[in-house]
Amino acid sequence: MKNRRILIIALSCTGLLSACANNYTFHSNLNSQAVETYFKPGTVVVFDESNLPKQTYQTLALVEGESCQAKANDQPASAQEARTQARLNAANIQANGLIVRRCTTFEQADNQCISRVSCVGHAIVLGNGE
Repeated sequence: MKNRRILIIALSCTGLLSACANNYTFHSNLNSQAVETYFKPGTVVVFDESNLPKQTYQTLALVEGESCQAKANDQPASAQEARTQARLNAANIQANGLIVRRCTTFEQADNQCISRVSCVGHAIVLGNGE
């Protein structure tokens, strides 16, 4: 009787465990391009007039980033978002640094934005790969 119970328990456990061993697949709405774009600004070091790079650098281009509040219930435009967009634009031209020259907040609403912030800076390549 005791051996029969052990056999039933063992078979039950085996059945349960084998049911968990099926070949499951994982599907995500993320694609590698979206992930790469999300993290790309993080490859660019940000500087400003009060904190210029200490090492040599080469200026590649002037880049701009913009933050726009399109609807009343959207998040207000911010300098932080505009700088992030400028960093993305710098990364897209293989820069590894950005010297932010100016961020401007536009007080007047226009046809597209209730509030808007624009940041302009120089996309640079740092000498020692920082």
